[in-house]
Amino acid sequence: MEQKTDVEKIAFYCEKHLELNTSANSDDYGYPILPLCVIDAVFSIGVTYTSTENVVNRFCAYFKIPNTFENPPLSPDKTLSISEFIDLYDKNGISVMTEKVFQNRNRTSPRGGILKSEAVYLFSQALKSFNVDYLNDMDKVVGNPKFESAIKKIPGQASGISLRYFYMLAGDKNYIKPDRMIMRFIEHVIGKKPSIEEATNLIIETCSLLNQAHPKLSPRKLDNLIWNYQRES
Repeated sequence: MEQKTDVEKIAFYCEKHLELNTSANSDDYGYPILPLCVIDAVFSIGVTYTSTENVVNRFCAYFKIPNTFENPPLSPDKTLSISEFIDLYDKNGISVMTEKVFQNRNRTSPRGGILKSEAVYLFSQALKSFNVDYLNDMDKVVGNPKFESAIKKIPGQASGISLRYFYMLAGDKNYIKPDRMIMRFIEHVIGKKPSIEEATNLIIETCSLLNQAHPKLSPRKLDNLIWNYQRES
């Protein structure tokens, strides 16, 4: 009997254990304003998601900013732009944003890392340098090598995990976040630990295979289903 490839193993496991067709697992998630995508993407690395939610909620409460989607959607002029977000930092300073707004002193990495609150500021400055202010400006930077290079130069951002997750939160359905949950899932299924790039490619290729039976499944949705499954396991 021919041995299954790693992609086939993952696809088989997903078919068996994940609710790939359920409408409850919507592919619509993220935030109505771009600065919240930056905050979540940076603060979510290496911590529980509850911790990240708390940071986002504190920011929204402090500045009275909505963090859920409106119906109909808010027009860009009604949302907080990246430029306005940077202005909040410039007005209040890193210290106030860290201690009073986010109430979180976590760093981007144990060695050589900076405060995540500072990384959010630097990430936002990179977006502004590419003239990105709102969600509908994202096509200027998604997959842009120069932008990605700028982000990866921020201390603690070299892996690109936050960057991929930022794309997802900002609405791109073709990226995944190869965090601990995804890595553990893959290792459990194929019996070996993948690299970040290998994990990314495996999930994207698995999604492509699963699309034969589940044409509406996107890499982002598959990532979310795996993440929730792993969280509850």
